[in-house]
Amino acid sequence: MSSTEQTPRPARLAAAAAVAGIEALGLVAGGVYMLVSSLTGTSGDHTGALTGAVTLVALGMIPLAAARGLWLRRSWSRGPAVITQILALPVAWQMLQANSAMIPAGVVLGVLAVAGLVLLVNPATTEALGIRRPGQDTP
Repeated sequence: MSSTEQTPRPARLAAAAAVAGIEALGLVAGGVYMLVSSLTGTSGDHTGALTGAVTLVALGMIPLAAARGLWLRRSWSRGPAVITQILALPVAWQMLQANSAMIPAGVVLGVLAVAGLVLLVNPATTEALGIRRPGQDTP
C-alpha cells in the first residue's frame, strides 16, 4: 500500500506524536534556558550549566525523533516514545516532591507521561504503526 493509499492517521496516533513533541520542546527549551543562563553569567557554575544545557538539548532530540516517526507512522518510533514516557514518570515524581514552582511542572509532566503511555499502547496506535500484537496472524 503506498502512502497515498493509507487510511487516515488515527487521532490517538496524532495525539501521541503531539505529546512526544511537547516533551521534546520542553527539554530543548530547558536546555536553551540553561545555555543562556550560563552565557549571561546568571548561573554560578558555568561548566555545569553548559553541560546541563547540552545534555537537555541532546535528550530533547529523542522524543523529537519519536514524534516525527509517530507522525509518519514509523513502527520504530513507538519504542523511544514509550521509553521517554517511562523516564518522565520518576522525573515528574521528583518535581512533585519539591516545595517550589516545580510542582505545577511536575503535574504537567506526569499527566503528559501517563497520557502518552495510554496513547502508545492503544490498539489503534499499534495497528496504525503496523505493529502486530502477540498471537495476531500476519496478513
